[in-house]
Amino acid sequence: MVEEIKEEEQTLSTRSRSRVISSGNLTDAVPQRLKDIDEKAEPRIETGISELSQVLGGGIVPGSVILIGGDPGIGKSTLLLQTAMNIAEERTLLYVSGEESERQIKMRAARLIEGRNQSTEIPDKLLLLTETSLNHILHHVREIQPEFLIIDSIQTMQLDEIESTAGSITQVRECAGKLREVAKMNNITVFMIGHVTKEGNIAGPRILEHIVDTVLYLEGDRFMSLRLLRSVKNRYGATSEVGVFEMQEEGLVEVKNPSEVFLAERMVNAPGSAIVVTMEGTRPLLVEIQGLTNPVGLGNPRRTPIGVDINRLFLITAVLTRRIGVRLGEQDVFVNVVGGMRIAEPSADLAIAAAIVSSARNQPVRADAVLIGEIGLSGELRGANKITARLNEAAKLGFTVAVIPRVNQKTRDSFPKSMQVIEARSLREALKAVLLPDKDN
Repeated sequence: MVEEIKEEEQTLSTRSRSRVISSGNLTDAVPQRLKDIDEKAEPRIETGISELSQVLGGGIVPGSVILIGGDPGIGKSTLLLQTAMNIAEERTLLYVSGEESERQIKMRAARLIEGRNQSTEIPDKLLLLTETSLNHILHHVREIQPEFLIIDSIQTMQLDEIESTAGSITQVRECAGKLREVAKMNNITVFMIGHVTKEGNIAGPRILEHIVDTVLYLEGDRFMSLRLLRSVKNRYGATSEVGVFEMQEEGLVEVKNPSEVFLAERMVNAPGSAIVVTMEGTRPLLVEIQGLTNPVGLGNPRRTPIGVDINRLFLITAVLTRRIGVRLGEQDVFVNVVGGMRIAEPSADLAIAAAIVSSARNQPVRADAVLIGEIGLSGELRGANKITARLNEAAKLGFTVAVIPRVNQKTRDSFPKSMQVIEARSLREALKAVLLPDKDN
């Protein structure tokens, strides 16, 4: 792979540099005094999909370049076609597809219109082009002068002057760079769809993510209806924001209250279940964490996490064994985050530990309790950020008890009055507060 990259770089070198120098684009900009630059921000453009607008930081910044990645069939094209139909009600938009025919896209658009249950039609300002040559695409862009450009997908695009095939590292990088140049010079907002590798990263070099302004990932299990749109880079807003959608026949439908969806099928007072309030960007979400322990028959015990980092699980099981005395050395341990969520923040440690102990001892966790806190190697609980926002969200859904680290008591005055807040210094204190008696006794 390294040799292939070097060969492509050598093939491109002289020709690529001469194109950049002869274009004259670099000489258009002149130095300015920083204090003289107008800092007035341009108004953001609404997408017509509130969950997408929230992930983007409040809407689309004109002239920005946005990359959307995700597994095949997860709904990337559907989401962008829905967005395109909303935007094209007032603004000219060019949708370029290198993967599907005009007829296929028209059928999907008709299905989306039918799902709205409205007598609307496909907007007149929504233009469609099926093409893979970026030179031809840019020719049409100069003629049409759209305000928005959607490329589906960047891996299918190719520049004629580059000899490598579409999808190669050089083609992907050069096409993305050319699109970024067009976007910045002409104030055109560009959406690009990018395929992902088996590791879950955008296919092609990591430099592709550095070229664009915003990187969004559409996540979820293809066999489940929920989809999570996650921001991992945003020059114009907060990162780690999450939008929640449900895939239905008429397309991706916004989920207004994700916490209710994640808890909808929860079995109350079942051993091995605990609720955590996790922060996804600025949004608190209540998620059920399930734990299951099972005696090992033969061989080494397994540690199987779904939606949780395996190293966090190793740490938590070690603390439970050493500090709490829960015998997990001869137990398989399984942890699952319900709804296809992936939790990376350490404040979910306490809920994970409670779910494991609840299953191992057959003691249910209080059904009306939420657990928040990071676990240290000594068994202590460490503080969580934005604790008031977490507790307010839990109170809205009817939870009346919260177990939090004692260090967070400094903000007690802002806690919801309807909730009993238990401040624990250690993991042992927290488990003692929420575990009910053995269900079989």
